[in-house]
Amino acid sequence: MSFILNIGAKTRILPLSKTAIMSENIAIKALIFDLNGTMIDDMAFHTIAWHDILNNDLKANLTEEEVKKQMYGKNEEVLARIFGQGHFNEAEANRISIEKEKRYQRAFLPHLKLIEGLEPFLAFAHSKNIPMAIGSAAIPFNINFVLDNLHIRHYFSAIVSADDVKMSKPDPETFTKAAALLHTSPANCIVFEDAPKGVEAAENAGMKSIVLTTMHTEDEFTGYNNILRFIKNYKDPLLKDINEMPYFSFGKGNISEGL
Repeated sequence: MSFILNIGAKTRILPLSKTAIMSENIAIKALIFDLNGTMIDDMAFHTIAWHDILNNDLKANLTEEEVKKQMYGKNEEVLARIFGQGHFNEAEANRISIEKEKRYQRAFLPHLKLIEGLEPFLAFAHSKNIPMAIGSAAIPFNINFVLDNLHIRHYFSAIVSADDVKMSKPDPETFTKAAALLHTSPANCIVFEDAPKGVEAAENAGMKSIVLTTMHTEDEFTGYNNILRFIKNYKDPLLKDINEMPYFSFGKGNISEGL
């Protein structure tokens, strides 16, 4: 079985499988990327930083697995889920948030790099004038850390951070705001994500997703109906040939042969 992916002026027939489950035509005009775990493989470092500050500083006495389950949304939302709403005032929550990110950045900086294959993927899409955005629950302090150290800010027409939304993922606000800034309908955006809550946010926004399995396994995404594909990195067989762009074929012409 197969389904047709219509990207701009091109069409491609893709095999239908448990990791490519859509069955409709999709005209893709813009790309939106989550940051942590999607563009950089850093979630283990966030886990370490949260585990350190929650247990050693704040005496939460959480296991690593318990910390992982709480690691979504804004930092102040993580604190509220663990300690209760109002336990920390705004200034205290901001101080804890920045301290956690400083610990994360110090540990991760020597390892900072894009997930394999992403830079040529971004460069190709940029060369074809495909608008791209970052839609992340990270604070600007962390987004700037990545974009400026890796010199990739110029690829993105819009950035939506934790500071730009009232509601975090799985609320769709992050992605709908990114689509609006790209002047693109949500239905014409593809979201790259690594977390179930992010995929849920994309689904709530009316967007399809491609999932990076950097931290979560495929079975953790059961129940979501907007997933096009699971990939380990951007050298996946559907993405690896950057000259042909076998999954994202943005140029003119018609490609209808099977993969």
